[in-house]
Amino acid sequence: MQAPESDSRGAGAGAPGDSAAAALHHLRPGTLQIGALPPLALYVHLPWCLRKCPYCDFNSHALTDALPERRYLDALVADLEQALPLVWGRPVTSVFLGGGTPSLVSPAGIDRLLGAIRARLPLEPLAEITLEANPGSFEHGRFPEYRAAGVTRLSLGVQSFDDALLARIGRVHDAAQARAAAGEAAAAFEQFNLDLMYALPGQTAGQLDADLDAALAFAPPHLSVYHLTLEPGTEFARRPPTLPDEDAAAALFEHIVARAAAAGLERYEVSAFARAGARCRHNLNYWRFGDYLGIGAGAHGKLSFPHRVLREQRWREPAQYMARALAGGPVSRTQEVARRDLPFEFMLNALRLRAGFELRLFGERTGLPPSALEPALTRALAQGLLEREGDLVRPSARGYDFLSDLQALFLPEPKPAAPAG
Repeated sequence: MQAPESDSRGAGAGAPGDSAAAALHHLRPGTLQIGALPPLALYVHLPWCLRKCPYCDFNSHALTDALPERRYLDALVADLEQALPLVWGRPVTSVFLGGGTPSLVSPAGIDRLLGAIRARLPLEPLAEITLEANPGSFEHGRFPEYRAAGVTRLSLGVQSFDDALLARIGRVHDAAQARAAAGEAAAAFEQFNLDLMYALPGQTAGQLDADLDAALAFAPPHLSVYHLTLEPGTEFARRPPTLPDEDAAAALFEHIVARAAAAGLERYEVSAFARAGARCRHNLNYWRFGDYLGIGAGAHGKLSFPHRVLREQRWREPAQYMARALAGGPVSRTQEVARRDLPFEFMLNALRLRAGFELRLFGERTGLPPSALEPALTRALAQGLLEREGDLVRPSARGYDFLSDLQALFLPEPKPAAPAG
C-alpha cells in the first residue's frame, strides 16, 4: 500500500512520549528515497520587541509589561527536549536567535539558553551562533557579554542612519544609537551583519548614498539589504505611505550593488552581500534546502527522514506557546510536504543563490530524481531565465531580475478537478 503524500497531525495536546512515537511514525516506508540527511540547523524565536514596526509581518509582539524571560527560556528548553527524538544524534551546524528583538533578553539569559542547547544537541565545534539585535535595545557593554556567552555572529537591524527616514518607518532608535550599536558590534564581533532597507518613504538617491557611507564605514563583513514592501495585515498595508515607484526602487538597488562590490562585498544571494568567508552559514542552509529545527513562539521547522520531508509550526501567541510547551505540546501543526510540491519548495530557496546549485543536490535533499525538474528547467532555459553548465544550474542576469517569475515556473501543475456526480 502506497504511503499518503501528506500527513497532517496536530501536536498541540501532545504528551512527553509523543515525540518519540512521532519519530517512529515518520520513519515508516514512503515514496521518497533520501539517502543521507541534510545538514541540520536550529532556529530559536524570541518574539518580543519594544514596539511593533508598521511594516513588519513577522510574529513579533510589542512588550507591554516586564519581559517573562525566565518562563520563556523554561518553555524553550521544554520545547527542545520534546523535539530531541526527531533529530537525535544529528550534528547542528548553526544556531540563529531571531525575533522579535532577541537582544531584549539579558546576556545571562542568552548564556543559559546556549548552555541548554549545547547540553542537548551536538553542536559542531565551529558552529555559527547568530543573535539578532536592534539599536533601540542597545546598552553599552552588552554586545561583548553576548560574545562571552557564546554568540559568534551579531546581526544588527539598523535599517537606516537617517533620523527622518527612521521616523517615517516607525523605528524606535535614532541615527546616533544606530552608529553607537554598529561601532560596538564591530568591536565585539569578527563576524557581524548590518541590515539596511531601501525604497523608504521619500528616500532620495542622496539619502541612500549617505546610509551606505555610514554602513560601509564600519567595514561590515556582511550586509543585508531589503526593499521596503507593504505586507498584508501590517499598519503600512492599512495606511500605506508613499514609496518610490518600481523603476526608482530598481535604480536604488542597482546603486547598492555597485557600492557593495566596490567595497569588496559580493552579492551571493538576492539580498545578501558578504566578504570572503563571511557568508551567513545559517541562511545558506535554508537556501540549499537543508533541515532546521524551529523552537519558540510561531517558529517553523523543516525536518527530513529517509522517506519524507516534514514541516512543523509552534503555537504562535507567546503566552499560549509557553503554556503549551511547558505542558509538553509546543507544536501546533505538523505536515508532510507532498511529493508534487517538493520541486517548487527546493527551487524557491535554491534559486536565490547567485551561484546556483548542482542538480545532484536536488536529488539528495528531496529524494526525487533530477528528471522531476526537467520540464520546468527546459521552459526556464528557453525563456533565458536560467543558465546551465553540465550539472550546474543558476539564474541568468535576467532570471535574477525576474526571480519570482522564474520560481513560479516550478509550481506544481494544478490537480485535475474531481468528476462531477
